[in-house]
Amino acid sequence: MPKGPTKRRPQTTARLLEAAQETFAERGFYGSSIEVICERAGLTRGAFYSNFRTKEELFFALFNLHAQRVIDHLTQAVDELDTADDPLRTVLRRMNTVDETERRWYLLSTEFTLHAIRHPATARTLAEHDRRLREEIAHLLARLFDRLGRRPTVDLDSLARLTTAVHEGALAQNLVEPDQLASEQLAVTYLPMLIDTVSEPVSPKV
Repeated sequence: MPKGPTKRRPQTTARLLEAAQETFAERGFYGSSIEVICERAGLTRGAFYSNFRTKEELFFALFNLHAQRVIDHLTQAVDELDTADDPLRTVLRRMNTVDETERRWYLLSTEFTLHAIRHPATARTLAEHDRRLREEIAHLLARLFDRLGRRPTVDLDSLARLTTAVHEGALAQNLVEPDQLASEQLAVTYLPMLIDTVSEPVSPKV
């Protein structure tokens, strides 16, 4: 069981997370043992178990780091909405452009999702993490509509699910056929029409 906080705990945790990111990227979730992660971090198994109970718990710590990265990126995109010539498509292009970090995370999270589907308790934990991230995305969608001068006519949680599905589905196709479909192509082409369909203009205040 993880022990209480110590002065060295943050550094140890950071080393484990960095080593886990690298090891998961190379070997996948199933192929990455706690021993290999500890060896890469230059730490003992005791150090691991002082911070995390299981490899699943380590994954969820990485999930939280990735979720914050996503929210920071989307927040910056929405903040810059007013300065673009074609605001909505510019934001969607930025939101759906994929770098190597995002690619690696997609591979890991897809494998872990399959693991969670086979283990109901893990699935419930993953669903709760997804819910918290989706809540943040829904808040950003509300800001996006506000910046566009429109009012959503659908539930924003459901819309967050749909936009996430488009992003992840397009990314999967891009990774399989990178020369046929850019990661942002589907979002940039079709989401503007969706945004118009599921919202209405806000009447200017008199």
